[in-house]
Amino acid sequence: MPYKSIIFSSILIILFFFNYQKGSKKDHFIVLQSTTSTRDSGLYDFILPKFKSAYGIEVRVVAVGTGQAIKNSMRCDGDILIVHHRESENQFIKDGYGLYRKEFMYNDFVLIGPKSDPADIGTTYSISESLEVIKDKKSIFISRGDESGTHKKEIKLWNLIEFKPNPKKDKWYYSVGQGMGSALNIAINKNAYILSDRSTWLTFNNKKEHTILVQNEPNLYNYYGVIPINPKKCPETKIDASEKFINWLGKGETKSLISSFKIKGQQLFFTIN
Repeated sequence: MPYKSIIFSSILIILFFFNYQKGSKKDHFIVLQSTTSTRDSGLYDFILPKFKSAYGIEVRVVAVGTGQAIKNSMRCDGDILIVHHRESENQFIKDGYGLYRKEFMYNDFVLIGPKSDPADIGTTYSISESLEVIKDKKSIFISRGDESGTHKKEIKLWNLIEFKPNPKKDKWYYSVGQGMGSALNIAINKNAYILSDRSTWLTFNNKKEHTILVQNEPNLYNYYGVIPINPKKCPETKIDASEKFINWLGKGETKSLISSFKIKGQQLFFTIN
């Protein structure tokens, strides 16, 4: 074989090996666009190492609000989406960005307020009755106002009493455009009411004189869906690894793992059969 041919063949072998290693390394992780509550609660830190141990695939989490997670996924900045606003998720799939939605767990929202309870909603009102009283008494209410799943849920709850809050008109209603932790801090500083997911509230360290006032009713349930990004829209998405992760979420041992996750003795997430 001529000398030049040997050199050329050697270069091809090196390039092939390099690209193989590069591709192989790349396939060892997937990017999960996610809502914040699952990250902030510590759930991902609890379960994702088990998936990596079983499949050798790292799940890299980008935790933002539901609205931003969906926007990021539409820009192909991820392989999987986990959020908690069914209408937005269904639209995401309808628009061709997601292949399907698999509902795999739920937790719940709670209405937080000062222990002094200036609106006097007590602990016996339903969420719709409580919001009605807050509106009528013009008690300060803090909204995340950030298009997150929590914000969208809050708007849906106001719709139960046929009310659309207007921050410019309703001076007692503050739309702060912040994440859950920052919004909770504002609510506490203003002695105000706020809707939060339970997991964030339990891990929140600045509760002061605030407490849960309304909880444990169907209107406050919070369902999480997992969606693989459509490779027709995003050709670089790692669909095989993504579906391994989705199938793993549905396994009995994974459901038991999620159910065993607790904060201060309380189970936070409940799996769906």
